[in-house]
Amino acid sequence: MAEPTLYRWPASAEVGRPVPKTKFYEHGNVSATLRQKFVDDVQRITWAYKLADATIHLAGSAAVPEIQVFTIETKGTDVADDVLAAIDKSVHYPLFFEISGPERVRIVAAQKTLGGKTPRVGTYFSTGWAPVDSPRLPLPTAIDLPGLYEAILAGLLPMQTRDGETVSAATDRMNEAHRLQREIATLEKRLRAEPQLNRKIDLRKQLKERQATLAEMTAQTPNTRG
Repeated sequence: MAEPTLYRWPASAEVGRPVPKTKFYEHGNVSATLRQKFVDDVQRITWAYKLADATIHLAGSAAVPEIQVFTIETKGTDVADDVLAAIDKSVHYPLFFEISGPERVRIVAAQKTLGGKTPRVGTYFSTGWAPVDSPRLPLPTAIDLPGLYEAILAGLLPMQTRDGETVSAATDRMNEAHRLQREIATLEKRLRAEPQLNRKIDLRKQLKERQATLAEMTAQTPNTRG
């Protein structure tokens, strides 16, 4: 989870238009259980800002024609990722959420790939919770909307991107790191339970190999040894 950072969205991009919850769970492939989560967890959804060439004078692209910002006020303490995904898949633009609970707020988003009837939505990443009255930072410097989208997304990742690494590549690297962490936990459990010495030696070897791979994968810069 990234540090609790909030952005000062440009006033020129403000929309401030409420969006009925029914728009997202009555007109799509949404289960009854998920519809109930909308009812139980979401107080209000607002289309808060539209970052576009016409509003902030940054050119878009086919991949990032505009960037939308939705605010979600919760009834309880948070909103589940599957609720966010249902909203995300119904909006054919890259999207950032500001989730506001009792006296706190966080920014969350997943990398979105447009095209086809339904956009593809990746893993959700989030800042930590911040007090609602926290100071807000200006948006990252960018020359176009794709660059701005990458910069904001990169700030949500739980580890830094490497020089020249895209958010997509960094996300793939983090997903692989999580897979390795699960393998390491399994190997450690097997090692503790294994009574035979020769099997222990083999398990220790596998464990060290995966730990070394994980350390290199999570380092800020890759190992460049020949």
